[in-house]
Amino acid sequence: MNRRLAALANAHGVSTWYEDWRHRRVEVAPETVVGVLGLLGVDATSPAAIADALTAARAVDRGALPETVVLAHGTTRALPGPGVVTLEDGGRRAVDSELPGDLPLGWHRLACAGREATLVVVPRRLPVPPRTWGWMLQLYALTSERSWGMGDLGDLAEFTGWAGDTGAGLVLLNPLHAVGPAHPVAASPYSPASRRFVNPLYLRVSDTAAYRAADPATRAVVDALRPDRGDLIDYDQVWAAKRHALELLHPYAQPVDLAADPALASFATWCALAERHGNDWRAWPEDLHHPDAPAVAEQRRQLADRVAFHAWLQHLCDEQLDAVTAAARAAGMPVGVVHDLAVGIDPGGADGWQLADVLAQGVRVGAPPDDFNQLGQDWGLAAWRPDRLAATGYAAYRDMLRRTLRHAGGLRVDHVAGLWRLWWVPPGAGAAEGTYVRYDAEAMLGILALEALRAGAVVVGEDLGTVQPAVTSGLRGRNMLGSTVLWFARDDDGGFVPPARWPRNALATISTHDLPTAPGFLTGEHVRVRDELKLLGTDVAVEQARAATDRERLLDMLRAESLLPDPAPTAQPASPGTAAAPDDGEVVVAMHAALAASPTRLLGVSLYDVLGEVRQPNMPGTVDEYPNWRLPLPNTVAEIRSDPRVTRIVDLLSAARPRHATPAPTED
Repeated sequence: MNRRLAALANAHGVSTWYEDWRHRRVEVAPETVVGVLGLLGVDATSPAAIADALTAARAVDRGALPETVVLAHGTTRALPGPGVVTLEDGGRRAVDSELPGDLPLGWHRLACAGREATLVVVPRRLPVPPRTWGWMLQLYALTSERSWGMGDLGDLAEFTGWAGDTGAGLVLLNPLHAVGPAHPVAASPYSPASRRFVNPLYLRVSDTAAYRAADPATRAVVDALRPDRGDLIDYDQVWAAKRHALELLHPYAQPVDLAADPALASFATWCALAERHGNDWRAWPEDLHHPDAPAVAEQRRQLADRVAFHAWLQHLCDEQLDAVTAAARAAGMPVGVVHDLAVGIDPGGADGWQLADVLAQGVRVGAPPDDFNQLGQDWGLAAWRPDRLAATGYAAYRDMLRRTLRHAGGLRVDHVAGLWRLWWVPPGAGAAEGTYVRYDAEAMLGILALEALRAGAVVVGEDLGTVQPAVTSGLRGRNMLGSTVLWFARDDDGGFVPPARWPRNALATISTHDLPTAPGFLTGEHVRVRDELKLLGTDVAVEQARAATDRERLLDMLRAESLLPDPAPTAQPASPGTAAAPDDGEVVVAMHAALAASPTRLLGVSLYDVLGEVRQPNMPGTVDEYPNWRLPLPNTVAEIRSDPRVTRIVDLLSAARPRHATPAPTED
């Protein structure tokens, strides 16, 4: 690596080397560094360009007021001179050469030394989360007699009320982010068109005021559109039916004031344009590539009814999510509904169109090679530009958090290490040919803490895999929780760690949507299906032996912790003195008992595990080869409520984590 290029990369937060999963230093190729710098608007394509860019970087006055100042409440910060703080509420306060520690939390403006900056005063930490348990749901999988081929927000409200009444303190969902309105409908909730708006596929048509106001003949036509539940969820069929039904009901709806929410108006405009031109704005006519373009204004006028329709759908989503929140509150849930925030967006989607000024155009977010993905991972997602976030006062990041937290008792942040750094893959490069780009973690975490505090929400960071120690300590120091998964709770020899040694500040679960379910792990389904899909990196016999060893290690830990009875000798003449294999159902119960025995603050239980589903929701490394995100639960909401397996887990966890009459203390 050229010394000048390395210095330039460091000045802009671009890594020239990283430590891999084996803790070995890996040097980043110079062409990758040049490509990533280009995505940040820095020309490094020639020695002269590098020299000029390095001179410009070194000319920046490090003592000058930055474009955004993030100040932890109760701390001070030196200033380059006297200034004036304009508070969020409109008040003004003169300051000398230091920001004082008693400024109120919030979003303020600071004028100092001839410059103006956004000033964000953030909490040092959140309140301590309660000790409780709850259910993890892929909402699309939760069906009932009233839902249309997939789970909806009506199902969620019913389930949440029941869960709270039976002792659960939270319901953790898959992302409900919006996808494009044109066919084919995206199935993955982790590649959204927008993280600021909601997927109207989750609407319950019959729970709308327009349905109640419609005449009987219209309601009959709407009712006849309802698709039946199938073996797999057909998103295109469901969306075609719901869209038609909602179009029939739209004339009965109250109009939405688009002037009151410009971001919603812009999103609804994107939806209307996407219906006409497709879900990827980059393939639209050139004159529609910017939301403020004259051609877009003309199209908005021509498509006014469609714009109003899509804005109304978001209004309905807000109403039905409010009903879910009310159900959680009425049931006395100490946390409530925990929403999931995807790590990024589809670059061709609505946020990619609306927020292009703060996104790195052409980048693809992913992960470097590891033991499970030796070619690296390319998630195809867009990434924030850290410099543009700071220059715009983190407004887009703040607004995204606010919209998600409006209906949340908690927020799970997928790949939370991305608040510190993200793996950027430049155009034309393979997934392994990327590098890390640094973000201002103090700003990203501080703003997350401020918005979560104002919403009264807990924060859970998905920090699985190889993460820097700063990630774990940064979460813990702010009373944000990490993630503990039974499958990964291993010692250096591969044995399972007893639950008493699991970390306290975490959400503990048996598995995740990308890993085998508990029944699938016990039966070896994860080996069988990966062999069938040609995803195994070794011989199937080797993987089967490894899975059998892992199963025995798990059973050994459960028995050692007195969570699973010791095996009784069999009485069969053919195998005198051998131990009887434990019933898989009893092992699943023992695995949940391990969760209950841990000191971990939040416990998450998957219905796939409890109901005996051997198939995992998502199979990494596949697209259409496996029914990712399309597997319904084997039981309806009504059947879940009466299932003895569910009752047993409810009794187990409610006894271990009874409701507390007093809230958890605040640490600040």
